[in-house]
Amino acid sequence: MFNLESSITNWRQQMLAAGIKSPVPLDELEIHLREDVEQQVRSGLDEQQAFETAGQRIGRARKLESEFAKTDGARQMAVWLLLTAIAFAGCWLQFGRSPALALVYGIFIAGLAAAALIDFRHFIIPDKITLGGVCVGLVCSALLPQLQGQKLVAIGALHSLLGVGLGAALMYVVLRAGKLAFGRQRLSFPGGTKIIFTDTALLLPDKEMAYAELFYRPSDTITLHAHTIELAGRTYQDVPVLLSPAGLQVGDDKFDPRTVPHMEAVSSEIVIPREAMGLGDVKFMSAIGAFLGWPAVVFSLIASSLIGALVGVGLVAVRRREWSARLPYGPYIALAAVIWIFGGRQFVEAMFAQ
Repeated sequence: MFNLESSITNWRQQMLAAGIKSPVPLDELEIHLREDVEQQVRSGLDEQQAFETAGQRIGRARKLESEFAKTDGARQMAVWLLLTAIAFAGCWLQFGRSPALALVYGIFIAGLAAAALIDFRHFIIPDKITLGGVCVGLVCSALLPQLQGQKLVAIGALHSLLGVGLGAALMYVVLRAGKLAFGRQRLSFPGGTKIIFTDTALLLPDKEMAYAELFYRPSDTITLHAHTIELAGRTYQDVPVLLSPAGLQVGDDKFDPRTVPHMEAVSSEIVIPREAMGLGDVKFMSAIGAFLGWPAVVFSLIASSLIGALVGVGLVAVRRREWSARLPYGPYIALAAVIWIFGGRQFVEAMFAQ
C-alpha cells in the first residue's frame, strides 16, 4: 500500500544523494511537493499518482543538482561582487584621505565577505582566507600602522601580533566552552524510523551527515538505543549503540568501524556530536586581529555574540527557530569586524573616555 510520508522521506534521501545538501532549499522543495500533491488529489488523482506527477514536475534529482549548483554559485558571486563594491565605496568615502588605508580596508572587507559567504553555504572557512589573512594582516600592519590606530611601525606590528594571539586564544576558549555546553544534539523521530550508517555518512530520514562533519575529535560519539539493528550478517534487538572514530559498540559486542561498512538501525532517537563553532572561526578571528588589533578582537567577539542573539530572537519571532541551528558563526564575526572599521573603534574610545 502506498504511504505518502514514507515516499516523501525516500524522495528527500534521493535529493540528498543527488547533492542538494542545504536544508533550506530542500525544505522549500518539499513544501512545493506537498502543495502540488494536495492540489492533484483535489483534482481527482489518488495519492500515489499525485506524488508521481508532483515529483516529475519538480524534476529529476541529477538535473536539480546541476541547476542548484549553477544558480547558487552565480548568486554567491553576484552577492560577493556587490558587497565588495559597497565596501570599496564606503572605505573610500570614510578613509579616502589615506588612499593606502582605504585600499587595505577595502581588500580586507572583501575577504570578510568571501569568508562569510563560503561559511554560510559550506559551513567552513578556507585556510587560504584565514591563515592567508593572518600573514597579509601582519605585513600590512607593519607597513601601515594606521590599521592598528598607531603611528609607529614597531607598535603597529606589535598590536597585530597581539591581535593574532588574543584572537586565537579567546575563540578557542569559546569553542571549548561551547563544546562542553552544546556538544551534543538529540534528534527524535517517529517510532520505527530507519537510520542507516554507511562507510562515510549517517543517513537520517531528512538529511545526510558525513562523519567528517560529526567527528572533530576521537572522543566524539554517536549514540542511540536501537529497537533492532543489522550489521555484518547479525541482528540485535533492544540494544544501545555507540559509534566513534575509534570503535563501534553494539550491546556488549565491540567492532572495528572499518570492518562494518553498512549498518541499519531502527530507533526513535539519536544523539550526535556537534560543534558550537569550528577551528575555522578561531583562525578567522586571528586574521581579524592581524588586521585590526586586539581591541577589535574583543569588540568583534562581544558584538558577534549580540548579533547572533538578535538573529536568534528574530528567527523565533517569525517562527523559524530551527534555522538558527543552520547558521554558521563566521558571518556574525565578519559583520562585527566591519562595524569596528566603520565606527566601532570610535564608539569604544568615546565610551571609555567618559
